Amino acid sequence: MPARTAYPLQLPGLTATDDIDTVINWGLGADSSAYLARMLTDPAGHGIDLDRTVVLYMATGSEWPETRLLAQEFILPLLREHGVRFVQLARNGHLASDGITVLDDSRHAERLHTRGAWTLWEEMETVGTVPQQAGTRKCSLRAKGDVGDRWICAVMGGRPFRQIIGFNADEAGRCLKDQANSKLAGRTGEFPLVDWGWGRRECEGYLLERFNVHWPKSYCTFCCFPISMGSLPAHMERMRNHPGIAGEVLRLEYTAMSLNPNAKLYGKKSLLGLFDPTQERDQACLEAFQRELDMPWALYRVRRLFLLSADGGHRPVMRSTERIGLGSPAQLAHKVTAVSQRFGIAVERDHQYGRARAWLRPRRPAWPMAEELFATAPARVIDKQDKNFEQHWDALVSGSAAQLPFV
Repeated sequence: MPARTAYPLQLPGLTATDDIDTVINWGLGADSSAYLARMLTDPAGHGIDLDRTVVLYMATGSEWPETRLLAQEFILPLLREHGVRFVQLARNGHLASDGITVLDDSRHAERLHTRGAWTLWEEMETVGTVPQQAGTRKCSLRAKGDVGDRWICAVMGGRPFRQIIGFNADEAGRCLKDQANSKLAGRTGEFPLVDWGWGRRECEGYLLERFNVHWPKSYCTFCCFPISMGSLPAHMERMRNHPGIAGEVLRLEYTAMSLNPNAKLYGKKSLLGLFDPTQERDQACLEAFQRELDMPWALYRVRRLFLLSADGGHRPVMRSTERIGLGSPAQLAHKVTAVSQRFGIAVERDHQYGRARAWLRPRRPAWPMAEELFATAPARVIDKQDKNFEQHWDALVSGSAAQLPFV
């Protein structure tokens, strides 16, 4: 595990007087890798002064193995050969105040650091959720955009600079959003792949011709966007090629769905529902999932509040998650069933994988409303409650229903 190093900080090469005017974002994928590989054939011809350029990589901790290997085998040697300054960063923790970690800052990087002290996976797992498809890509902003921006602010000190982003020619809309949303002082965004007219196909074709390899998409193993990117079949093949990873992601989704049945990884579709147990390769993934579930489980009390704002709009959902006890899946399911039956409360059982769930207060169709349930799941979720939750709960739920006697 890399040492935790948070800003503000003074390190060699980390000052506002660095003579840098160009920042290149590298996400390991085909687009930004194709740009780097082509640009390094003639840096000056592409308007790059390597002495005043830095390549930034933000580690999320859950990149696919083949992407890491390709980046390390083909792009890292090019960066070393040309003496390119390569800075590898990661977030230090869940809170912005935790700072960021400089995993490496070198012109002769020997390896790719794929994770830091904090990862997106750990954040998702400990709160019992999965990435959300709706709205902005908050995962990417937290683990990549915010991290890179903090390093840039510390180093550039507000000086003018250009930031080269590897959006391809098929993604003109992302370029416009980037320009509109960027708040970095002195920044000018540039999108050379768009200028070259290189879409995804051209980027992959260049890498295939140059290195004789197919360069797959770069994204986290538990990303929710393959279904909206139209690449779900290729994503499922990746899962089948890595059944151990598939098992981990299935556990993440199963835990989230235990606490919230709507927490399917792909919106209306669950990853678990996409595997066919009659197919040998799918069965290998499901067996890996079963092994992942072989751990201590917990019984959780989960409450949610669906409140309205002053103007009648929907406020962000508030949640309280409390661990009630530990045990094996069978022990906890028996306990939930026995206690719930005494009070005439129906229990949902998943006999195949072990979950038990009892609804004290089911969700209603209309806001405002409260929801309360007890559910069993792998014991990876921590106690967590939104600020002022109890105050809002008591205000909405008059004469709150008594808890079931699980303790």
